[in-house]
Amino acid sequence: MLTKKGKYGLKAVAYLARLKPGETAFINDIAARNNIPKKFLDTILLELRNIGILRSKKGPGGGYSLSRPAAEIEIGKIIRTLDGPLAPIRCASRTAYETCDDCKHPETCEVRLAMTDVRDAVASILDNMTLEQFVVTGETLVADPSTDERATA
Repeated sequence: MLTKKGKYGLKAVAYLARLKPGETAFINDIAARNNIPKKFLDTILLELRNIGILRSKKGPGGGYSLSRPAAEIEIGKIIRTLDGPLAPIRCASRTAYETCDDCKHPETCEVRLAMTDVRDAVASILDNMTLEQFVVTGETLVADPSTDERATA
């Protein structure tokens, strides 16, 4: 499940992706326009800056911006940075694998095998979705909310 940290991070980078090239945004503006607590957003933006997704500039004309085009930023990387592995359970993770205390045969465990398939499906979607696609999808749904199939699911 996506945590608030992950959700807020996605909202913040989507906001920055909509800026004009060369434009920056102050953290107060990002927080206010996306209904994100500023103190929490400070931590999120710092983590994203530390892995090279964002850059920050101090002084007049300063603020945050994307470090590269939105078409080059994978949604999966943002979520992994903020929320950790995509696998729903540790024994299905590629990057943070841990055996379960109650499992004697992880190679044949039906729970682990099913959750590995879930992990692979989620990773396939998120690792192949760029921030640019993420933003365009959101703008399309806002322009015509009747096309949002998720509303009826």
